[in-house]
Amino acid sequence: MSKTCLHCYVDGKVQGVFYREAAKRKAKELEITGWIRNLSDGRVEILICGDLEPIEEMREWLWDGSPAADVTDVDVDELPWEEHKDFQVR
Repeated sequence: MSKTCLHCYVDGKVQGVFYREAAKRKAKELEITGWIRNLSDGRVEILICGDLEPIEEMREWLWDGSPAADVTDVDVDELPWEEHKDFQVR
């Protein structure tokens, strides 16, 4: 399978609604590595790396996130493959 990484910025009501923890659970379920963190401007930044099919599923999931989230935009850039041990909340 082809491996890829996506660097994403998620905008909307995504802080204080367990978005990062939900993303960690979903990434673990899909065997995706990388990290996620809150930004001072209210967005969430996320790097996801893995096989193409699970990455696409995670990319779609970013629009839903946790049940209390209200995502208004997801900006995505593809990056060269990076090796990460696991998925971390930063």
